[in-house]
Amino acid sequence: MSTIDTETSFSRQDLKLLYEVSTSIHAIKDFDEMLRVVLHKIKEVFQIDGASLALHEPDQKMFYFIKTVEMQRDGGQKDIEKMHFPDHLGVAGWVLQNNQSVLISDASKDKRIYKEFSLDKELPTRSMICVPLRTPTAITGVLYAINKLEGSFSAKDSRLMEIMSVTLAMAIENAKNYGVLKQYANSLEEKNRRLMSEVQQRFKVHGLIASSSSMRQLFSLMEKVIDVTTTIMIQGETGTGKELIAKVIHYNGPLKDKPFVAENCGALSENLLESELFGHVKGAFTGAISDKKGLFEMADGGTVLLDEIGETPPSMQVKLLRVLQDGQFRPVGASYCINVNVRIIASTNRNLEDEMAKGNFREDLYYRVNVFPLTIPPLRERKEDIPILAAHFLKEFAQKFNRTSPRLTSSALELLSSYDWPGNVRELQNEMERALTLAGSDIEISEKYLSSKIFDPMDNTGPVLDRSGTLQEVTERIEIQMVREALETAGGNRSHASNLLGITRQGLLNKIKRYDIEK
Repeated sequence: MSTIDTETSFSRQDLKLLYEVSTSIHAIKDFDEMLRVVLHKIKEVFQIDGASLALHEPDQKMFYFIKTVEMQRDGGQKDIEKMHFPDHLGVAGWVLQNNQSVLISDASKDKRIYKEFSLDKELPTRSMICVPLRTPTAITGVLYAINKLEGSFSAKDSRLMEIMSVTLAMAIENAKNYGVLKQYANSLEEKNRRLMSEVQQRFKVHGLIASSSSMRQLFSLMEKVIDVTTTIMIQGETGTGKELIAKVIHYNGPLKDKPFVAENCGALSENLLESELFGHVKGAFTGAISDKKGLFEMADGGTVLLDEIGETPPSMQVKLLRVLQDGQFRPVGASYCINVNVRIIASTNRNLEDEMAKGNFREDLYYRVNVFPLTIPPLRERKEDIPILAAHFLKEFAQKFNRTSPRLTSSALELLSSYDWPGNVRELQNEMERALTLAGSDIEISEKYLSSKIFDPMDNTGPVLDRSGTLQEVTERIEIQMVREALETAGGNRSHASNLLGITRQGLLNKIKRYDIEK
């Protein structure tokens, strides 16, 4: 066996330590207690003066010691919760930058030691092991072992620390996700509580990017309704972000800790939609092998988003009206009713007043859902938002694909701003993802990376859109044109066409039937 193998081979005591640490992490529910036990076991088995843990906060570029303890020679504990230091300094800074562990046998000769910072001035650092706490996405902190009491730290000691750090890092990440580390969550909670005016002025409200006066007016209306549970109707063309608006309202209002469920009323057949919304009992129909809760029951106490409510069949509208009036519904096949208390947010890309006039939408349901209307302007009516939206999407996709965020050339930006975007923000988002993909490593997005419909509007092969008539009539013509183009591109394959349109296959079938589009 080589020297390296001898140094890093594990004894029965080492394996026992790994088992006990892993058991403590998974068995002890109290986060502070779990850390205390783990650090104590490290101190005991490694025979060291102390063990400690610091978390990394990338936004602040700082390391923070979380609520844990420094184990001292006399068995006492020192609270080091408030200690912090910049993330480019010291051994921890080196570990973060190099993404690897470090073993320091003589701290007095190592320049990486941050002389201005000491965990305990009465217990100076002589030797150290510092390992990164890695998750699949980032280094979330570092784990220290301080001062070997007898002899020196070995490669085996460092390897043991690295193995323990993997399980510990995931436990800390889970704790963050579930809100255990409140000192880090509180600042985010404070920022995300409501749509504040100062956030609006920065034109980035909870993922809603805008600088136009029409969107600022929308934000102002949202701010008035965000703290109450009033029924809301969101009207806007396809791709304007109706579901995003609904989520912002829910997750920043009084029901934020309650469920939020959404259903596209035009994506399912009538029978499936009824089962999805209201649930069913065993044996209600072929394939109903057990009872199933509907979305209304699952969302009790929270919010239900009825997306594209204008496409709801008339018989379903009657049942929805009962829920809004009485808070009551009957599961499919059941002989009993269920009472629920939910907040309704409805959305539509149709003009429901026109639909009422045509007999497609019930008047009583309309007045039930249209208590507080919010209208999202289409992108062609707020072109001043296009540059910041485009830049935002490029940065977002660059991070996703691990690339440097490129900039748009002035000519490309001019073309983007002159295009009418019938698919609205969603179409712009898709265009930026496509452009970034084509650009590869280029740091500029020029007009050559844009779609032909944008780069050369006069070269469109499709028919010129007739914009005469009402908003609803124009919207319907856009839908018909997009459905036909998608079916043609997909060679008649409806599953492929629905993917191109960003809707479900059933949603596409509903539109083909509604507009009597030739197959």
